[in-house]
Amino acid sequence: MPDNAPRAIASALLTWYDRNARDLPWRARPGANAPDPYRVWLSEVMLQQTQVASAAPYFAKFTARWPSVEALAAAEDADLMAAWAGLGYYARARNLLACAREVARRGAFPDTEAGLRELPGVGGYTAAAIAAIAFGRRAVVVDANVERVVARLFAVEVPLPAARPVIYAHTDSITPDARAGDFAQAMMDLGSAICTARNPKCLLCPLREACAGFAGGTPDRFPIKAAKTPKPQRHGTMFWLERDRQVLLVRRPDKGLLGGMRALPTGPWTDSPPGLADPPAEAAWQMLDETVAHGFTHFNLDVALAAATIPSHAGAAVEGEWWPIADLESAGLPTVFAKAARTFRRVLCAV
Repeated sequence: MPDNAPRAIASALLTWYDRNARDLPWRARPGANAPDPYRVWLSEVMLQQTQVASAAPYFAKFTARWPSVEALAAAEDADLMAAWAGLGYYARARNLLACAREVARRGAFPDTEAGLRELPGVGGYTAAAIAAIAFGRRAVVVDANVERVVARLFAVEVPLPAARPVIYAHTDSITPDARAGDFAQAMMDLGSAICTARNPKCLLCPLREACAGFAGGTPDRFPIKAAKTPKPQRHGTMFWLERDRQVLLVRRPDKGLLGGMRALPTGPWTDSPPGLADPPAEAAWQMLDETVAHGFTHFNLDVALAAATIPSHAGAAVEGEWWPIADLESAGLPTVFAKAARTFRRVLCAV
């Protein structure tokens, strides 16, 4: 690549971005004053493992309810976890609250990449994104869209994930000192709208002339991905215990998968179906014919469903909280439990 190529790439991309930037609720327009660091941080946490279209409604609700980091820091844990339900990866929600409280204690967000990394739940990518976008610092920001653009631009032959240090170094080489935040967002927008995973729109790309992948005629071959290993299969049973048109919900342990969330009671998640192991109460449990399947990051889960009804007086000794079935959507159940609840209600109503 010629010595002046990085500057030419940055200039071409920023010119394109000035005309084509996405209008997003957490973003400032190109060349405008930097956006509120709170909104940048909140959006970046939400966008981890979540598409823009899915995150945007949550962002609107969060900023309406908690318009500042101080307001979020004062939120009750249960309220925030319920509001987060549906975004998945619930450790992010716990870290979000811990980070908000730390920032409120300090009085402001740190304005450097190193300082941001000291905050709970803020890793390398998020720190770089906030530093660049909210504070105008030069930082190397590499998300999935940027990864794809750079892998094609430099025709990186090393498969992912081993290619990530190489891609980072190439991104560093083209990141400008000025407008680093706009450059990072331009790369994200280019990957979202033009340099897409399938059928990239190369003829519309402002970086086409510099792209080694395009020159080679196979840009969509990049990034090269290593073969996936199959996810382990696990099994569990969820319990629907009903009384007086209420259903029993429990709070999952603070640490671990879906920690701190309201949920239906569940037995152990094991390598083989556990049946009626560890029900929440003594009752005449009936296994339903239907099951629920759900994929987590590191394993797939098949869930059997068991239902029972107990009289009013029997519920007093059961540990948990009784939630009105008609208002179950407001409980903020994680996706796998919400799926199971919908199946329970559909099947039991048909009986």
